[in-house]
Amino acid sequence: MEGFWLPLGMTAAFGVFSGLLFRLSRAPGYERPFLFPLLGLMAGFIAFFIHLVLVRIANAPDWLLPVLVVLLVWLWLRPFGTRFHRSKKE
Repeated sequence: MEGFWLPLGMTAAFGVFSGLLFRLSRAPGYERPFLFPLLGLMAGFIAFFIHLVLVRIANAPDWLLPVLVVLLVWLWLRPFGTRFHRSKKE
């Protein structure tokens, strides 16, 4: 079991970290700032399972896992993500 839960937890933590980095790269004042680490967490989970399938099918290398996490976070937050609008605080 340790061979499953530990890498899953580490991948999820890396996804949260990547989401936070993407949040810091945005201009301040956008709505829903909690969405960035949450999407990073989801990207970490999904990238882990994609990597698990690729390892079983095509013997994918280990370095592909962090690349998948960053790619998923970037895809969900930049081109395919929802458009964020500035909050209108006066």
